[in-house]
Amino acid sequence: MSLLEDLVWLISVPSEIGEEEALCSAVAKRLSPRWGADSILRIGNALVVGHPDHRPLITLYGHLDTVPAQGNLKPEIRGERLHGLGASDMKSGLAVMLGLLEDDAVRSGPFNVAFIFYDKEEGAAAENGLEDVLDAVPWLADSGLAFVLEPTDLQLELGCQGAMNATLTFSGKSAHSARPWLGENAVTKAGQWLGEMHLREPTVVEVADLEFRELFSVTMAQGGIARNVIPGSFTVNLNYRFPPSLTLDEAETRLRQVASAADVIDVIDRAPAAPVPDGNELLERFIAVSGAGRTGKQAWTDVARLSARGIPAVNYGPGETAQAHQQDESVAIANLEVAFDALRAFLSA
Repeated sequence: MSLLEDLVWLISVPSEIGEEEALCSAVAKRLSPRWGADSILRIGNALVVGHPDHRPLITLYGHLDTVPAQGNLKPEIRGERLHGLGASDMKSGLAVMLGLLEDDAVRSGPFNVAFIFYDKEEGAAAENGLEDVLDAVPWLADSGLAFVLEPTDLQLELGCQGAMNATLTFSGKSAHSARPWLGENAVTKAGQWLGEMHLREPTVVEVADLEFRELFSVTMAQGGIARNVIPGSFTVNLNYRFPPSLTLDEAETRLRQVASAADVIDVIDRAPAAPVPDGNELLERFIAVSGAGRTGKQAWTDVARLSARGIPAVNYGPGETAQAHQQDESVAIANLEVAFDALRAFLSA
């Protein structure tokens, strides 16, 4: 099958988050005749294709799941683009992985290449299926370089931002709205701080000659119990995206400084940033072979999860970042060949 045919096939098997079983089984069935049962390990609804040998190990990662459908389950070719759920995020990356899996030059090349298809990436970080895979297959930690085939517009995206969420509570005192002086309005108490957040500009931070943007965003708000009651409490969610130059503890300290106007700050989740691989000869070789441009990853991806386990990892894929999670999601068909050719040249030369 061609890369395009593979992508059409992958989109045709729905795999919304939590419903990856059918696609996982279909991929395993597709690969079994060529790879054999001994080289395909299933862990829940995730697959590891490959096994250790004497060659240096390179690993490729792709998540099977998509976000929920928005009337875009059916793949459709329109001109030079393929539309459908997951076309960019990230079944185009999976199609490239399948093409490499079935390429004899890659299998017989200088590297031992392992392919990891995993589930539940699009949901809560704590439920991500990649953790179970890494726990179950310890030899994956020997990888000299890992590629996460998330959408990157064919750019090599190095490192990634960390992410943190905190619930901020502004405390007031309830009162009858006819006599507001008897209470304190928690919503308007937060007004000055909210105004400052509205005007706050992203801060550009340079790490290893790459730009990352530090961002604070208010993403949710809740306050008040009735139309005629002065609200005694007002809560907001503050989402913080921080650069690889900060550790988790340093990032939390930074968040608490920015949110110091709140009465209570409750950090509810935090995920570390991923460092930019420095001095990795395999990465330098891929840059030379592919000619891909370099940029910092302005989002959180599983390169952070891999990096935390000592695996140098980068983002590189055929999907388009602006298309991810869109109702009319699509990908340029030509991107498939470009990504495949770059990875094949690196893995087989």
